[in-house]
Amino acid sequence: MSLSEVMSHEVNASGTDLAHTKYRADIDGLRAVAVLSVLGYHVFPDWIHGGFVGVDVFFVISGFLISTIILGSLDRGVFKFKEFYTRRIVRIFPALITVLSFCFVLGWFTLYADEYKQLGKHIAGGAGFLSNFVFWKEAGYFDVATELKPLLHLWSLGIEEQFYIVWPLTLFLVFFFWKRKDGFLSLILLLAAASFVYSVMHIKTDVTAMFYAPVSRAWELMLGSILSCL
Repeated sequence: MSLSEVMSHEVNASGTDLAHTKYRADIDGLRAVAVLSVLGYHVFPDWIHGGFVGVDVFFVISGFLISTIILGSLDRGVFKFKEFYTRRIVRIFPALITVLSFCFVLGWFTLYADEYKQLGKHIAGGAGFLSNFVFWKEAGYFDVATELKPLLHLWSLGIEEQFYIVWPLTLFLVFFFWKRKDGFLSLILLLAAASFVYSVMHIKTDVTAMFYAPVSRAWELMLGSILSCL
């Protein structure tokens, strides 16, 4: 099945031709398994030791879906940055704003001044999709318990959003300067290999950086992109 065959069209109010992935029940099922594994790991850490791999699965899924949308749109000449980012905003911002607002209000009534100050920093990091850098900088001997960081889970959203910002421009430039389709796969394989090697080389010396840094996580998103190309 070619890339174009897994894409469908929708026409918005202005009549613009947009590309999007067809609904995949198998991907939704995989998402459910990933969510349950992460929840199980946090609730029953002694029983489900490797449940955190669900986050890695989510990164692969994101890389696959986003790359399918971008490559399919480029292939038919209908890709537009404005429409791509509008979709991401409509999809993510309502839930994100709700969570940040709830934590902001609840923290006002339940936290001490220094704790509320830290929460404010985490809210700002979440709103700016920089949570992974914020938590990376805080990690250390004097760091507070993770149970006192209600927005800690936003570190993964930060990495995904940073990917959404960089990846469309990267693929667009490759498409513009290198018209051959195999150029995409060659680039993605190279980036995935570089990220994976970097992660393996530094995992024992700086595990915190390898956990939060987008460079060390990029290979997981690239795996999804490779699947999209294939």
